[in-house]
Amino acid sequence: MIDLAVYNTEGQEIDSLRVDEAAFGGSVRYPLLKQAVVMYHANKRVGTAATKGRSMVAGSGKKLFRQKGTGNARVGNIRTGKRTGGGVTFAKQVRDFGKRMPRKQRRLARDSAILAKLLGSNVVVVDGLNFEKPKTRDFMGILNNLKIQRSCLVTTSSADDNLCKSANNVPKVAVVPVNQLNAGDICSHRKMLITKEALLSMLETDQATEI
Repeated sequence: MIDLAVYNTEGQEIDSLRVDEAAFGGSVRYPLLKQAVVMYHANKRVGTAATKGRSMVAGSGKKLFRQKGTGNARVGNIRTGKRTGGGVTFAKQVRDFGKRMPRKQRRLARDSAILAKLLGSNVVVVDGLNFEKPKTRDFMGILNNLKIQRSCLVTTSSADDNLCKSANNVPKVAVVPVNQLNAGDICSHRKMLITKEALLSMLETDQATEI
């Protein structure tokens, strides 16, 4: 069992939680976690870089001069990659770098990423994050109170526009609802700040899935 302290926005410990490692798979599946991280990084690649090959540039396809007897080096047409204005050799083409994983594997990878954060004491549980209006200064104050100085992934039970706008200008901080968590985002941040409600809902969802 993993003991987690629950803090308020002032940084004071007000409660505690006990989390069973079995709720997140029991152990960290590093090969599966690496596969998921590679997939998420690959899916972020745009893949629109392209250059013109010799078949795409303008110019005649006729051989410039005969192969032998001129005293010059042999040469092909004007569109060859060896000549100025010719096509690029092994030209880049638009391609899709996307990868796919089954949903069950993505969920197991997410659980492994969360478990790795828990075992590394990089998960901070807060009682709630409620903003009446967007205020970056108040959000920064909460991070300072909780002693979070590194990159952080903030996880809430549901989407919150005021919270998202408050954290929008803070470098290396991302806000993600619990139903959109993935291994790529979790591993890309050093700390994970999660609300108590979001953590409990995640545990209930995992238990329901197992049943």
